[in-house]
Amino acid sequence: MRPPRDDTWRGAWLWAMALVLLWTPCAHAHVERGQAAGFVTGFGHPWSGFDHVLAMMAVGIWGAQLGAPAVWLLPVVFPMVMAHGAFLGLIGLALPGVEVGIALSALLLGAMVWGEVRPKLAVAALVVGAFAVCHGHAHGTELPAGQSGLLYSMGFVSATGCLHGLGIALGLLHRWPIGQLALRGAGALIAVMGVLFLWRALT
Repeated sequence: MRPPRDDTWRGAWLWAMALVLLWTPCAHAHVERGQAAGFVTGFGHPWSGFDHVLAMMAVGIWGAQLGAPAVWLLPVVFPMVMAHGAFLGLIGLALPGVEVGIALSALLLGAMVWGEVRPKLAVAALVVGAFAVCHGHAHGTELPAGQSGLLYSMGFVSATGCLHGLGIALGLLHRWPIGQLALRGAGALIAVMGVLFLWRALT
C-alpha cells in the first residue's frame, strides 16, 4: 500500500509546475533581439546581489519550515508583490529606504528561519510582501535603457521563483532533526549577513 503524498512535496511540485508554465511562453515567443535581452538581463539581475539571493532563499526555507499552505503561498506572494514594487521603480517613483529594506529582509527573514518562528499565515505573508516591495523597486529602477520593461520584469520574477524553489528544496531537510539544526544554522548565517548588509546600507 502506497503512503499518502505529503503536502510539502505537493506544494513544491505545484511551485515547480508554475515556474515551467511561466517559462514556456517566454521560451516560445518570437521576440526581437533587444527585447529578448531584457528577459535575460532581468533573469540574471537577482543573482548578482548576494542580499537578494539570501533573502529570497530565506522565503522558501521559511515556507518549508511552516509547511502547507505557507510552503507555496509565501513564494507566490513575494513575486506578485515584488512585481508591483518593480512597477513603481520602472515609472520612476521614488521609494525611500529601499536598500535598508532589502538589508532588513535578509536580517529578519534569516531570524525567522533561525528561530523557526511560526506566526499566523497572514502575518507571514504580510512580512514577506512588505520586503518584496523593496526588492521589486530595486529591480525596476535598474532596467537598462532600450530593453523591454515587461520582459525584464518577467526575467527577474522567474529568477526569484528559482531562488524560492532552491529555498524550498533546502527546507525539506526540516523533516529530520539534523536537518532542522542545519536550517537554523543557515538562518543564523543569513541574519548575520543581513546585519552586514544593513551596516553597508547605512554607511
